[in-house]
Amino acid sequence: MPSNTSRRDLRVLFVTPEVHPLIKTGGLGDVSAALPAALRSLRVDVRILIPGYPKVLSGLKYKRKLANFSTLSQYPPSTLLSAKLPVNNSVSVPVFIIDCPGLYQRDGGPYSDTSAQDWPDNGLRFGLLSKIGAILASDASPLAWHPQVVHCNDWQSGLVPAYLNYHSGKKAASLMTIHNLAFQGIFPPGSVAQLGLPSDSFNMHGVEYYGNMSYLKAGLYYCDHISTVSPSYAEEIQSEPLGFGMQGLLSTRKENISGIINGIDTTEWDPAIDPLIPRTYTSKRLTTKDANKKALQLAMGLNVDPEIPLFGTISRLSHQKGCDILLQVAPELIKLPAQLVVLGNGMTEYEVEFANLSKTHPTKIAAYIGFSEKLSHLIEAGVDGFLMPSRFEPCGLNQMYSQRYGTPPVVHATGGLLDTVVDCPSALLTNDGNASGFLFKDMTADEFMKTIQRAVTAYDNKKVWRRLQKNGMAKDFSWRTSAVSYREIYLSLLASNE
Repeated sequence: MPSNTSRRDLRVLFVTPEVHPLIKTGGLGDVSAALPAALRSLRVDVRILIPGYPKVLSGLKYKRKLANFSTLSQYPPSTLLSAKLPVNNSVSVPVFIIDCPGLYQRDGGPYSDTSAQDWPDNGLRFGLLSKIGAILASDASPLAWHPQVVHCNDWQSGLVPAYLNYHSGKKAASLMTIHNLAFQGIFPPGSVAQLGLPSDSFNMHGVEYYGNMSYLKAGLYYCDHISTVSPSYAEEIQSEPLGFGMQGLLSTRKENISGIINGIDTTEWDPAIDPLIPRTYTSKRLTTKDANKKALQLAMGLNVDPEIPLFGTISRLSHQKGCDILLQVAPELIKLPAQLVVLGNGMTEYEVEFANLSKTHPTKIAAYIGFSEKLSHLIEAGVDGFLMPSRFEPCGLNQMYSQRYGTPPVVHATGGLLDTVVDCPSALLTNDGNASGFLFKDMTADEFMKTIQRAVTAYDNKKVWRRLQKNGMAKDFSWRTSAVSYREIYLSLLASNE
């Protein structure tokens, strides 16, 4: 690779199991659309590789056939198609689709069937994604386009670096991004032979993980560089408890780990132009935000009161998201006095408890069990403060949406929450001018409640609250900043491989 490689020459294959708006189960789908688009705006030639689920094939127009893969003995025959993913009016991203009806043409989601049971052949399904990703990233590729870097995402593409390690010819450098270390792609030991990997790869210095095989472990061990979706999370996963059994490997590779905060869609999430809220507003006319608060109180059956602080949360209802401590503080919160709006679904016990709270305190607590895009925007625009007590949060998005909407968040000091929210200290009028929310360190209901009380004290001081709102709204959470950081990693990988 010539040392004068320019940014416009940079070619990257982005391997992912999901991409918005075609197929999405969480934040990875959003990243897989937004980051490649931002990279292309920086003149990086990035192309996406994704399985050909029914929604992918039906959602992409003008597909054309590029190659057949009929001689991969471990896998069913497949065809590689190409299309373009329109991301916005000015940017589209080339997409490679693996059309393999035997593995991907079925009802249900990308990882599970219609009854939420994991597909029993997920090892083979995402083994094929990794295998073809590795082929396209090597001199075995049938395409004229050859990437210099292959960017893998989560366990579903974790075997790409492993396959490349055992390829004797020329190959791209590899980057493995951890979006959530808790999902590790664990399969029985027999998968090693089934997937065509050599038997000697099944050891602690390879794909073996506590007697089984882990796709994520394979990616983390064999890749050239590792990234996570926030600097704090990059540190947290190198020790217990957030290392989830992989802290030893990660700590030995600490010199090859980077933490890069995800961006957000600043067009979709912009209070100045948001079509899903009753009244748009900017940091220069924040009084207009009050109309959204009134609309939210009316929509959720709460007492309409412009003075009482209204808190909200939008979340998967799970233990990780701290729903248990939110339930513990809710009765105390409404005595401050304050109001609470909850939007989300998840564990049945949490759904029932939040629903019961709203029935017991109908004018003070409202819960919508499910999801509504329109309501999520109204909550961000209408509440005064946003509650996010996650036990761990690799990056998080709602705390960034909240700040952009002039809604100071109250968050646990972990992962991306710690990296994106600047705490407003108790000495309210002596803050450094960057404060944009409230953080608590100890994951207890008592500490959470004390921090909510700090937020209410700040809310009562209109000058301080307005400053917090404007500080948050002034932050740049766009994808461009993140894309520049990823581009620099790609270039450093090329330089180190020269």
